[in-house]
Parts: sequence; structure tokens; C-alpha cells
Amino acid sequence: MTQTAAILGGSTLASDTPPPHRSDSRFVRACLRQQVDRTPVWFLRQAGRYMPEYMAVRRHHSLLEICRTPEIAAEVTITAAERLGVDAAIIFADLLLPFTPMGLDFEFVNGEGPVVHQPVRTREQIAALRTDGAGELEYVAQAIATVAKHFAAPRADGDRLGIIGFCGAPFTLASYMIEGGSSRNYIETKKLMYTDRDAWTMLCDKLVTVLTEYAAQQVRAGADVLQVFDSWAGALSVEDYREYVLPATTQLVQSIKALGVPVIYFGVDTASLLSTMRETGADVLGLDWRVPLDEGWRLAGKSIAVQGNLDPITLFAPQEILHARVKSVLDAAGNRPGHIFNLGHGIVPGTPVENVIAVGQWVRELSARSGAAQ
Repeated sequence: MTQTAAILGGSTLASDTPPPHRSDSRFVRACLRQQVDRTPVWFLRQAGRYMPEYMAVRRHHSLLEICRTPEIAAEVTITAAERLGVDAAIIFADLLLPFTPMGLDFEFVNGEGPVVHQPVRTREQIAALRTDGAGELEYVAQAIATVAKHFAAPRADGDRLGIIGFCGAPFTLASYMIEGGSSRNYIETKKLMYTDRDAWTMLCDKLVTVLTEYAAQQVRAGADVLQVFDSWAGALSVEDYREYVLPATTQLVQSIKALGVPVIYFGVDTASLLSTMRETGADVLGLDWRVPLDEGWRLAGKSIAVQGNLDPITLFAPQEILHARVKSVLDAAGNRPGHIFNLGHGIVPGTPVENVIAVGQWVRELSARSGAAQ
């Protein structure tokens, strides 16, 4: 038996019993809008190209090699969480990993990002996509199991670090499949939505099937929370989101919640969609920096937690400006239960690591001093 198999155990990943919510995790409690002693903090893309430790690994391994090698993915995840002193570790992986077991090849091209060389644009291509290969993604669960074991003991303050798994949302993954990569206008995606509703529904249904099993693997391995990334949902009107995206996304979110873990649902430039996105039943909505946090929370609804929402480029500002922006986000949250401090999108390359560490420290100091969520 390999070390990873020993960590997972013979029955750990096979169990269908939902795990209990971890009351000893400040991060999980905040997701559920329960009382916390201070605001929890973590950062989107906290393990990435701005960090020297990560770049040292990248000198020897490609991005996909890191994702698909559990020991390396776990190492990168753990190193970032410990160095930054955050309250949650998000597993190092990529949104597009489920494409491969579905029969769709992709690669990362320097300067372009992910590229799908044979985009999926016909009903016949969609029908050919597999839904029975999610087991090929177990390497992500194996990495999560290693991270969960590493952070199993409470820290000095009695808090247990939260473990975050994630997957893409149906619309965002479908758009990558159809466009062949990133897009500005999503012309091909919207053409398929508008002209062949049955094909669009088939594609979303297949993605939900694969993503549900993928999420279940992560939860069984030790993920406390699942974040669903709908990175490109902001390209949609409210009407199109409601008609073409909300049903499948709701099905995915509810399937993950049935596993016994909270769900964070995040998109970029989605202020106009927040009141509709909450209909998915997600426990937490991620807010980007384009909307003030208190206004975003009002749109999301009082009965939901929110995550965000510092502009990631503010991390390049002088520390006096950065400190003021951190305080502004916390002031907008107003000590209400259910706020998780984060960025409004991911950390970008070149970001000063010392500024990321400082933000975490300021969140801990300022939110505790003000009696967060007491």
C-alpha cells in the first residue's frame, strides 16, 4: 500500500455518510453564519506564481504535473497556507482537470492559458463526451487527504484549519469547452445556448454528473467546504443566467450540499447576478471588488454568508493604503456573522508576498479588536 493509500484508508473514500460540519474550524463556522471570535481569512490563488516556493517547484514540474501528482499538489497547498497564516487551505488544482476523463484534451500554452484544440460545438461532440471517468480524478482527493492529515491537529489558538476543495461551475467549464479557451465575448457559447437548447442542456447535465462525483471524492477525502467557481458568469445577462445557467448550477450546488459540506459560489463581475445566484442555495457567495461589500451583501441577501472582497491589485499599494482598504472591507462587513475575508479575485504574479502576509495579520488584529461576530 502506498503512503497516499494508507492516508486514505480502505473505506475513507468509499463512505457515503456525510461528514459533520467542523465546529472547531473558524472558517467552516463563518460559512454557516455561526459565531466566530474573529473574521477568518484566506486568499484566492494563495499558492501561485507570486510565491518563491511555488516557483521553485515550477522549475521542475509543469502546472498539470503538479496538479496530477498528489504529493506535490499537497506540498504546494500546505506551504502557502502555513507561510501566509491563513484560516483555510484550498487544494492546488485546476478547473479544467475534469475535461480529460470526459475525453477532451487540453494544454496550457505560455501567454495564452488553457487551450482546447478541438472545441466542442456540435450535438454529436457533446454526445461523445464521457461521464463514467470521474474516478481518474482521484489524485485530487489523494492530495486533499494528505493536506487534511497534515492540518488535523488544532493550532495554538485552538482553531483547526479549514480544507477547501473546488470545482468549476457548468457554465464556466462549458464555455472553455466551446470557445477552446478564454474568451472576451463568448460568442460560440451563447450561439449554442440560443440555437440548440437540447444540446446545451445535454452538455450541462454531463458536466453536473462528472462534477458531482468529483466533489464527492474531495469531501470523502477530507474537504470541509467546496468552492464552485463560475468565473465567467458575469458575461451573462440576468435573463440568460436564469434561463440557461441557474438550473444546472442549482443542481450541482444542491448535490454538493447533500454531501454534508457548505458550498461557496464565486463568479467575477457578477454584481447584477447576486440576487439570482443566491437561488442556487449556496451557503456563501463570493464577491468581487467591483461592488462594495455591504452593497453586495444586500444584493446577496441577509440569510447568506459572503466572501471577499479586496481588489487583488491593491496588494501592490503602499502598506498604509493597503491597511486602509482592509479596514474598509471589514467596516463594510459590520461584524455581521458570515463574513470571510478574501480577495475579489486571485492573487496575480509579482504580488509582494509580504503584503499578502500583512493583510492576513491586519484582518486578525482588526476583526478581533472589534469583536467580530460576537
